[in-house]
Amino acid sequence: GLLTDQNTEQMNIIFDHAINVANEELGLSLSSLKEEVNYGDGYHSYNTLCRMLETGIAGVFGPSSRHTAVHLMSICDAMDIPHIYSYMSEYAEGFNLHPHPADIAKALYNIIKQFEWSRFTFLYESAEYLTILNELNSIFGMNGPIVTVLRYDMQLNGNYKPILRRVRKSLDNRIVVVGSSETMPEFLNQAQQVGIINEDYSYIIGNLDFHSFELEEYKYSEANITSLRLFSPEKMAVKELMQKIGYNIEQDEFRNGSCPITVEMALTYDAVQLFAETLKNLPFHPVSQNCSQRTESVRDDGSSFKNYMRTLRLKDRLLTGPIHFEGNVRKGYHLDVIELQPSGIVKVGNWNEYRGYRPERLAPTNSQFDNIDNSLANKTFIVLLSVPNKPYASLVESYKQLEGNSQYEGYGVDLIKELADKLGFNFTFKNGGNDYGTYNKTSNESTGMLREIMYGYADLAITDLTITSEREEAIDFSIPFMNLGIAILYLKPQKAKPELFTFMDPFSEEVWWFLGLSFLGVSLSFFILGRLSPSEWDNPYPCIEEPEELENQFTIGNSVWFTTGALLQQGSEIGPKALSTRTVASFWWFFTLIVVSSYTANLAAFLTIEKPQSLINSVDDLADNKDGVVYGAKSAGSTRNFFLTSEDERYIKMNKFMTENPEYLTATNQEGVDRVKTSTHYAFLMESTSIEYNTKRECNLKKIGDALDEKTYGIAMRKNWPHRDKFNNALLELQEQGVLEKMKNKWWNEVGSGICATKEDAPDAMPLAMDNLAGVFFVLLVGSCCALLYGAISWVLFIIKKARHYKVSLREAFKEEFQFLIDFNNYIRVLKSSASIYSRSRQSSMSAGSHKQELD
Repeated sequence: GLLTDQNTEQMNIIFDHAINVANEELGLSLSSLKEEVNYGDGYHSYNTLCRMLETGIAGVFGPSSRHTAVHLMSICDAMDIPHIYSYMSEYAEGFNLHPHPADIAKALYNIIKQFEWSRFTFLYESAEYLTILNELNSIFGMNGPIVTVLRYDMQLNGNYKPILRRVRKSLDNRIVVVGSSETMPEFLNQAQQVGIINEDYSYIIGNLDFHSFELEEYKYSEANITSLRLFSPEKMAVKELMQKIGYNIEQDEFRNGSCPITVEMALTYDAVQLFAETLKNLPFHPVSQNCSQRTESVRDDGSSFKNYMRTLRLKDRLLTGPIHFEGNVRKGYHLDVIELQPSGIVKVGNWNEYRGYRPERLAPTNSQFDNIDNSLANKTFIVLLSVPNKPYASLVESYKQLEGNSQYEGYGVDLIKELADKLGFNFTFKNGGNDYGTYNKTSNESTGMLREIMYGYADLAITDLTITSEREEAIDFSIPFMNLGIAILYLKPQKAKPELFTFMDPFSEEVWWFLGLSFLGVSLSFFILGRLSPSEWDNPYPCIEEPEELENQFTIGNSVWFTTGALLQQGSEIGPKALSTRTVASFWWFFTLIVVSSYTANLAAFLTIEKPQSLINSVDDLADNKDGVVYGAKSAGSTRNFFLTSEDERYIKMNKFMTENPEYLTATNQEGVDRVKTSTHYAFLMESTSIEYNTKRECNLKKIGDALDEKTYGIAMRKNWPHRDKFNNALLELQEQGVLEKMKNKWWNEVGSGICATKEDAPDAMPLAMDNLAGVFFVLLVGSCCALLYGAISWVLFIIKKARHYKVSLREAFKEEFQFLIDFNNYIRVLKSSASIYSRSRQSSMSAGSHKQELD
């Protein structure tokens, strides 16, 4: 049962939430009965409690009023019903989880000693707080500081100004204040009105609810205000409570130390966990109680239950730290020492009973905005990393056991440190795993890192997190700090097996075709010019002075043979005699000299340089599964989403393949890299920056083709986060100053790199194309054409001269010579033929010598 007399709605929500947590964690079936009573009304509270006892409740929680709680406690004790309350009390009655006044006095003593105060004013609200003063005097002893003691609520009317004016007129400007959460906010307000909250005064507030007060107007007062708190608002369970009672933690309203959860709320939550743990180990069977029949209604097992509850040592599911009892006094907790600064409440130390006070004050900020805006100074953000995920974040390899932020290193770690140096904030790293998360528009639910950011469990996430439209609906991103794209990671091309016609590689296919055509063209030129040129017709029998016929050496076969011999740089028995054939031969010899030399030189390169061969060379080869190469990507993330949403036919085909073959998808990028290294028929699709990092360290890996898309990485943060612009400005400055490029060079090209940089890739041997040999082909073509033209002109002049000599018709002479010219099967010219017009035109025959002279 819960009795409330203030903050009823919030207390009811927290009470029910605590019961739900206990039921879920311990498998119990606790239920609650809640009633509201008037503050300080003992009679009303008594009647309400009696009605609750008649229902058979197992324990009573509350109310806040001390007067009422003491009255109800006596009833519960009489009936052996556990009564739990949450206000400070020096009396060890019932169950009280609030720190004892003597322990608070010890904490104040350690802080005063740390501050080295030689005198101070002690302001207290009422007599119950004198226990703290008595304990302080006892600890200080006779040699303690000078203490002026004043009660600030003398008239019990809420007017503290007369006492505060006395403080202002006194010599003491160091003040210790102890009082209830109800009066303390008004005390601070009136102290400011009196003029004693400024740079001349220092305060130690001995109230554990200081973090829940409205402190905005005191942040810039320059007064040194120190206090204590029992729990940190950064705890996940505290954030859940804030959401339960209706506060939107995404608005950053209660971040960095300030929190609406009071000590009473937190202790009520913890008391429920303690009660449930006891019930799990010692079953408790509630029965109806009657306030008018006390003796008959006393619980038989009530004392055992209460005694067992005091013997428990509980650590889990608690807001205020571990719980155990020494007698009836709660122990096990520690207190945060906090300070009010312009940026809000900042933790500056820690106190527990055994170690005392330990300062944890941060070094002065070097924020570049100190003179303009220090709203981020000393704020602490929770930053998610993906560990291990080189080079963005990984664990430091060290022989020592590292803890906290010092255990992480990487590009993301350095980037946050640079931003923290510029903006003055503090940060705590948290491993967010390798699930970056997805967002479902329909259900408004997210997973992984996105969920942590959306629900305020973390402030930032920095890793290889791609900015996508889907993620932008759930969270915000900073401006990009890195540009990249999806690419293909595959094995480096392997040495190709020699092919049967490898000797043809020095020339391109086009060159071989032109070389063949040139060979045939030159051979045909020799054949034609051989028939046209009179000098190429020889006496087949040199011993006969007057031959009857002449023979031509440039037959089709001989022409091809001569051309072949010259191409292979070998001699032949054939020797051109006419100027035209010698011209063609000279140009052909020059051509073969250049071509053969080029072939020989390039052949040496092809034989000495390995020509690697890759099964795939582009995304098209991959999409077609060329040579049986399969592929995959990280099963969840932006790379996979790219193929799921793409409208390109190639990528649709690839998405279908990966959907039908989920065994090729991996949980992490590193798993995909390892798979590529061990398989010659597997390619992995991942971000180009990660490929660049791995190829610098794995010498047998290579990036294939160009990037498939363009994307960027950004720092993830909550939607409409108020500090986004400051982070964007700082990132722009880091980019302009070249810091981002230096950091990338450090983690990509320096740290752990250099393994594959010692051996440069050998240049590829490229076949010679027509662009390389076009000139020599042109020279051969011009020379052959000139020779053919000269040969044709010489043939025409020869016919004209011969027709005049024999006094025959020029037309008849041309006709007979042309018919003989095109008779390609005839390589013998008969000199004395009755069918020749030359024989018919003259009666006398010519001698072989004179004929030969004529021909010449």
